[in-house]
Amino acid sequence: MLEDEFGREVSGVRVSLTDRCNFDCVYCHNEGLGDTRGPQDPQDDEMTADDVVRFLEVVDEFGVGKVKFTGGEPMLRQDLEEIVRRTPDSMEVSLTTNGTFLPGRAEGLVDAGLERVNVSQDAVDPDAFAEITNSGAYERVVDGVDAALDAGLAPVKLNMVVFEATAGYIPELVDRVAERDGLQLQLIEYMPEIAGNPEWAIDIERVHDWLAEQADRVEHRDMHDRKRYFVDGGMVEIVDPVGNAEFCANCHRVRVTHDGKLKGCLNRGDDHRSMGDMTKPEIRETFRETVANRVPYYGEYLVQDDDGEWVVNDAYLPAPAQD
Repeated sequence: MLEDEFGREVSGVRVSLTDRCNFDCVYCHNEGLGDTRGPQDPQDDEMTADDVVRFLEVVDEFGVGKVKFTGGEPMLRQDLEEIVRRTPDSMEVSLTTNGTFLPGRAEGLVDAGLERVNVSQDAVDPDAFAEITNSGAYERVVDGVDAALDAGLAPVKLNMVVFEATAGYIPELVDRVAERDGLQLQLIEYMPEIAGNPEWAIDIERVHDWLAEQADRVEHRDMHDRKRYFVDGGMVEIVDPVGNAEFCANCHRVRVTHDGKLKGCLNRGDDHRSMGDMTKPEIRETFRETVANRVPYYGEYLVQDDDGEWVVNDAYLPAPAQD
């Protein structure tokens, strides 16, 4: 297994299969690429199924044991089942989706080898959901969660991005996962550094404090310095990367953009490396380079100044131009 100079082994990859989406969520950062949403028809720059599988076969050589398929909305890929089926058997396969296409396809994805699914659900009120996602698909998402459970994908993890428009729905979602067998809740801190609109962010410690008061039990996960709260039998996990150096120090993932570029950090747009024509030698070389150059975002690429503000580490600033 490859590791970077900070001793972080790369054990998982996140592969964006498309930047297309049938939602237009107000907080979307499109896997760190910014707002690139466009036509929903297949695009020429998307990796083919052969490209994706070839990449996975290479990283499998390096002991990578997990792949999560993302987007955009990955289920807009009609060849998703083929990609899942052709993923190396040694890899755990998971999917992040808005859930609208799970009815009718969840069972086939399980048959192909899908093991876990995360479904985005940012509100339990249809009108609020429509405002956040710019879609009228609330009931379709609920049906998608049911389809995933029926297909045997439990536990299904509901993803909520926590910011001003969604925070008020946390108690209802906590109740939902407590009442429904097979559901878990993942609360994801809003990331203004890549999504913009910093005024939307809330103090995530308030959420931690509230959950601690409700919880019967609290667990700490070393990976990403995460906490899990168990409330009335339901499990709630908080992902809080903003300003969290320990989170970054425990990152073990490399990301792949829909157009075949490797990136070592979600937050950075200056570390993308093309895999060229996607031949196996090119993929091996680019993967090695990407891992070797991975840097923890908080605590290394960004460091705190005397006022406690996060600023770019001088070591990563471009060298001044020579006269």
